[in-house]
Amino acid sequence: MQELTHYIGGAHVKGTSGRFSDIYNPATGEVQAKCPLASPEELAHAVEVAAKAQPAWAAVNPQRRARVMMKFVDLLNRDMDKLAEALSREHGKTLPDAAGDVQRGLEVVEYCIGAPQLLKGEFTDSAGPGIDMYSMRQALGVTAGITPFNFPAMIPMWMFAPAIACGNAFILKPSERDPSVPLMLAELMEEAGLPKGILQVVNGDKVAVDAILDHPVIQSVGFVGSTPIAEYIYGRGCSNGKRVQCFGGAKNHMIIMPDADMDQAADALIGAGYGAAGERCMAISVAVPVGDETADRLIEKLVPRIEALKVGPYTGGKDVDYGPVVTAAAKENIMRLVQSGIDQGADLVVDGRNFNLQGYEDGFFVGPHLFDRVTRDMDIYQKEIFGPVLSCVRAQSYEEALGLAMDHEYGNGTAIFTRDGDAARDFANRINVGMIGINVPIPVPLAYHTFGGWKKSAFGDLNQHGPDAFKFYTRTKTITSRWPSGIKDGAAFNFKPMD
Repeated sequence: MQELTHYIGGAHVKGTSGRFSDIYNPATGEVQAKCPLASPEELAHAVEVAAKAQPAWAAVNPQRRARVMMKFVDLLNRDMDKLAEALSREHGKTLPDAAGDVQRGLEVVEYCIGAPQLLKGEFTDSAGPGIDMYSMRQALGVTAGITPFNFPAMIPMWMFAPAIACGNAFILKPSERDPSVPLMLAELMEEAGLPKGILQVVNGDKVAVDAILDHPVIQSVGFVGSTPIAEYIYGRGCSNGKRVQCFGGAKNHMIIMPDADMDQAADALIGAGYGAAGERCMAISVAVPVGDETADRLIEKLVPRIEALKVGPYTGGKDVDYGPVVTAAAKENIMRLVQSGIDQGADLVVDGRNFNLQGYEDGFFVGPHLFDRVTRDMDIYQKEIFGPVLSCVRAQSYEEALGLAMDHEYGNGTAIFTRDGDAARDFANRINVGMIGINVPIPVPLAYHTFGGWKKSAFGDLNQHGPDAFKFYTRTKTITSRWPSGIKDGAAFNFKPMD
């Protein structure tokens, strides 16, 4: 039985709390490793090491810090297959999906190579007689991130890459379900030239989370996960005077207009609804066809595509479409919600309840499900399922379809499929959701834009990656300087206005 470690001060450190969580192979249901769960004292030690290392790192000029990011990109590309295999082994997603997880994090690292430009301040000369004003962006100090199981490479890099590029130290608390890749990323960052102690990985559960939120040295906390926990972390972190950004749950709608290319829409829904077994915060879980004729045509296109999906382990070959969900508890929750959909009157068009994979009977596999005639009062519509379940909610008009997405408590992402530019433009302008796709099913912005939802999908004023990240991980300091020339006139008791 492999026993994982923390990563503190440039070294793998065994846990001392005596508490562990099991890491499963989702394809077989077997426990493959143990993850140490840190005590508050272990977390405090990591913070102490980070706090000692951070001032010297902040004093390194931004260009040299960017060179570490350049080298890190090279190392990520070198070890892409190794990282993807480790990720798939613990998470269960297919190898191409795992490599995509690493790649989308790598792209944020590439953006952070531009730190010298992004950290430049502003300057105004002659703001008054002999007076210049300028601002500078300075690192916060020790920062922290609490990241989810579903993107164990991408989301840590979304957080620690800009934080470190800005001159901060970073404490990463990854999901205890799949922590191996975050540990590998810390090793690669130091191989790229990062000083020891600047990136620490502390594994843990709520005990470690609370220790992060309460530690007075930690200046900021980032989080991605469920909305109830996002609300908890945001409230507790802010009450302790920290800068906090939290990203929660989602229920992403895709509106299909009558003029849409139905094959294109169906293909988009298959990838967006069932890819990664639906364990994505940007997965499309609600299809909203406008009009019964549109709905009937969409269902007709979807059913054979869904029935043809190949579900299997990541070792099953390149034609595997998606793998198991992450834990037995996740599978049980999905199946419970599926049953609620049946009980509450939805039509189960594709029934994946009896899915069974020979040789992997104890794995956490969930067959694909498709519901039709779902209504807004049903649990499968209201709640985030986080599984391979697509719900079709029929709307009789564009305005009704728009209202469904706008009235839902979550506002992470949404999409519209149409050939009508006016409808698409109206949708983009009016919808109260953070990320919009027009004939794009999963509208995750590229690294040089920002990622963030609205409503109960996000808490905090700034989004992830892009320019917002450099604002979140720095403070602005404004300096007013006066260098008088000639003979000193004596004391002045007011700011002399411009002539």
